[in-house]
Amino acid sequence: MLVKLSPSSLKQTRWYEYGVRFLLGGLATVFAGIVSKRFGVAVGGLFLALPAIFCASATLIESHERRRKEKAGLSGRRRGQQAAALDAAGAGLGSIGLAAFAATFYALVSASVIGAFAAAILLWATISVSAWWLRRTLRTTSRRGLPDRWM
Repeated sequence: MLVKLSPSSLKQTRWYEYGVRFLLGGLATVFAGIVSKRFGVAVGGLFLALPAIFCASATLIESHERRRKEKAGLSGRRRGQQAAALDAAGAGLGSIGLAAFAATFYALVSASVIGAFAAAILLWATISVSAWWLRRTLRTTSRRGLPDRWM
């Protein structure tokens, strides 16, 4: 599977779907601000670090895939669920990189803010891509011995 950017996907999204994404993302940010004010910035930062619009994007991915398959005359329910699950797996892998970013920045910020950002971004990218590659490699390796009906 090749990861690629597809600008045509922007045409598939309806205007109100963008509204849902922005609304949920904004509400998650406001919620993190309220938590920060009540319990301090360290706790609030944990809530802000959550994928604020993940729920909205997962449902949108599912509906887009389902709609696309239904246009071809097929039932797209299962395909939509699989696409949303793949997005969830990617979000989880990205969260591992995000944790590495936070730890690196925290450890280095007292020496240099710019240096801390540079190191944290580099580590985030390295860990996120490595986690994706490792998952893909292990998944491919573990499926080699399975019968075709299980794939």
